[in-house]
Amino acid sequence: MKQAFLNLDGLKIRYLEAGNNVLDNARSNNTTEVQNVLFIHGLGSSADRWLDIPDALSLSGLHTVAPDLPGFGLSDKPSELDYTIKEFAKFIAGFMRKAGITRASIVGHSLGGYIAAQLTTDYHDLVNKLVLIDSSGMLDGPTPLLRQYLQAAMNPTKQAVRIVFEQMVADPIRIADVLVDGFIYRINQPGAKHAFKSAFENSVYTQIGTDKLKQIGESKIPTMIIWGMKDNLIPIKYFKIFEAISGSQTFLVEDAGHAPFAEKPAIISEILRQFLTNKAR
Repeated sequence: MKQAFLNLDGLKIRYLEAGNNVLDNARSNNTTEVQNVLFIHGLGSSADRWLDIPDALSLSGLHTVAPDLPGFGLSDKPSELDYTIKEFAKFIAGFMRKAGITRASIVGHSLGGYIAAQLTTDYHDLVNKLVLIDSSGMLDGPTPLLRQYLQAAMNPTKQAVRIVFEQMVADPIRIADVLVDGFIYRINQPGAKHAFKSAFENSVYTQIGTDKLKQIGESKIPTMIIWGMKDNLIPIKYFKIFEAISGSQTFLVEDAGHAPFAEKPAIISEILRQFLTNKAR
């Protein structure tokens, strides 16, 4: 994926992109419809967390874009920003318009899943398909591991972060030092801890609600729900709540924790490819 930046309402926003560039197509007057896929990362993460999945999907003719949310990654982190789900959804809508993306399939993980669901209810005309991966949005307060994650983010020693990350996966051996070091680097950037804590408090103490989930189902927007069976951060009982989205497809990933796309990238990449393109091999 190539890295780029755009300015949105005075914020410098970093994003990664692969595949046919919709802006390049517009400049060349190419009338071929581009299938856009936009990835929304989770709490304390960045666009890089999606690894090679956006690149792999671009080989199937999809235009993939993964921004760093404000407050995260290499995007700006102003202290005065309202780091709430509603504002993040508004940001994604603005980012799409600024990037010339009129509609896209949205793939959201964890916090990003909550944002993706909110975007679908507030700006449904922008959404072609919806994929929720181990999504927040229906928590009734922080789980024990989420509390531990917040503590590690506020005091990010290598040992504290590793202990939390090892509980997020099915097998602790899957946590490489580069993952731990990358998180510590990002959370120590100016404004990052404030953004993390603000987004944490808003996302774990609010719910999108079953009425909104039913609204997504009634909208007839094709929806897929993916969950790691060994997710300790947002346990599988919450997966069952998201089944309130009528007509949604579901996929449970064995031997995977909170980020199944990172532990089982080949499986998730193929599941996404089939769902987003309506093509099976």
